[in-house]
Amino acid sequence: MHLKSLTLRGFKSFASATTLRFEPGITCVVGPNGSGKSNVVDALSWVMGEQGAKSLRGGKMEDVIFAGTTGRPPLGRAEVSLTIDNADGALPIDYAEVTITRIMFRNGGSEYQINGDTCRLLDIQELLSDSGIGREMHVIVGQGQLDGVLHADPTGRRAFIEEAAGVLKHRRRKEKALRKLDAMQANLARVQDLTDELRRQLKPLGRQAAVARRAAVIQADLRDARLRLLADDLVTLREALRAEVADEAELKKRKEATEAELRTAQRREAALEEHVRQLAPRLRDAQETWYQLSQLAERVRGTVSLADARVKSATTAPAEERRGRDPEDMEREAARIREQEAELEAALEAASRALDDTVAHRAELERSLAQEERRLKDVARAIADRREGLARLQGQVNAARGRAASARAEIERLAAARDEAQARATAAQEEYEQLKAEVDGLDADDAELAERHEAAKQELSEAETALSAAREAATAAERDRAATAARHDALALGLRRKDGTGALMAAADRLTGLLGPAAELLTVSPGFEVPVAAALGAAADAIAVTDPTAAAEAIRHLRTEDAGRAALLLGAPAVPGTRTAADAD
Repeated sequence: MHLKSLTLRGFKSFASATTLRFEPGITCVVGPNGSGKSNVVDALSWVMGEQGAKSLRGGKMEDVIFAGTTGRPPLGRAEVSLTIDNADGALPIDYAEVTITRIMFRNGGSEYQINGDTCRLLDIQELLSDSGIGREMHVIVGQGQLDGVLHADPTGRRAFIEEAAGVLKHRRRKEKALRKLDAMQANLARVQDLTDELRRQLKPLGRQAAVARRAAVIQADLRDARLRLLADDLVTLREALRAEVADEAELKKRKEATEAELRTAQRREAALEEHVRQLAPRLRDAQETWYQLSQLAERVRGTVSLADARVKSATTAPAEERRGRDPEDMEREAARIREQEAELEAALEAASRALDDTVAHRAELERSLAQEERRLKDVARAIADRREGLARLQGQVNAARGRAASARAEIERLAAARDEAQARATAAQEEYEQLKAEVDGLDADDAELAERHEAAKQELSEAETALSAAREAATAAERDRAATAARHDALALGLRRKDGTGALMAAADRLTGLLGPAAELLTVSPGFEVPVAAALGAAADAIAVTDPTAAAEAIRHLRTEDAGRAALLLGAPAVPGTRTAADAD
């Protein structure tokens, strides 16, 4: 496996697409200062997943995008593609050639690709972890890092060698397995707490469910009893309603018959009144006749009295007077008078009979009229009584209907209460069953988590075995430390000659105020090397100077000798009592 090519587009100083092809046998890239050699190394680190802007010699990650020049505008994204020859199958992927691409946009978004397919940063890290060229593997040694390796104590140097030997991969796996174990243990504790809580809740819920079932049974019995009572009341009311309706129909019939009789009586009364009106003239005639007959009787009685008086007078009169009248005349006059009296008596008797008939007929008519009036009053009173009875019956019917409506409403309310009670009982039963199922599921999850815990333990054991093997490999590599240190010294010497820092240190005898590299001026307690190196970053390679005059002189020397760039730190010589980096927390 070897790096085949590197394509840069918009990365730092590479504005246009630039492809660097690494043929077999290429060991270095040379060029004048500012030609972009360090940018190529930064591109390699960046495409393999570097996330620290300081490691790429920048203040923020967007600084890797081409910022523009006087003749060219800035770009909106940076893209680097690294092509690796995988003919030997060193990478765990079924491709003979693998191209890893990283794209970053100025808005902060980024993309990762493997052979043109979008992927995650984790996928790239997993792919490169088995090859020894991952993001944190020590295959890329930047400026200033070599001094940290050379001046490290044996423990720190061993850590570097272990990571270079590929121990980091197993350490990550161990840490991942430990995190899984911790998470699994936390999940087990959480599941156990949930199980205990649910089991505590099951008992009161079971009691509540039993109480709810008993309450449902009691409510059902109560509802049935109420329904039976209401049904009996309903039957009774319906019977009473039917009887009342029958009575109402009978009364309506009787009312109609009474009204018909009333109408008949009214018609008879009207006929009698009409007959009385018709007989009134005859009655007046009879009364007039009676009056005339009475006068005639009085005259007859007067005439008879006069005749009697005359007879007496005639019988007692002197003979001379009796002799003065003719007896025959007197006989004829007496006969005439008797005839008139007979006629008057006959007329009087006929008039008396007619009057008696008229009076009797009138009395009969008056009795009939009084009788009809009494009957009319009785009928009116009966009609009033019937109407009162009908009103009373109507009130009873309305009351019965109201009771029936109330009974129906009560039945509906009880039915709704029954449905609600059944719904509550069903919900309680379902909740009980659900909690029971959850408890059963939690028991099953306990078994599954136990199995996963055992599997994680097995993975941890395998990781520890691999870690032990890696440590043995590191121990074997320690034997080659001297040769590696010699190579590092040679490389450091070459870097110092090509670097502005090296040029300044080489001219230290001619420049005043130079204190030396910042990393060499620090005294670090054992165990703090890595945090101090991370905190210093690129500042570890800076040259410490005593004052601004010395800094200006150093800068003039770099410009005069065209020795490149170097970082300067203003400081003062160490004096007794000064706190070291290990003491400054």
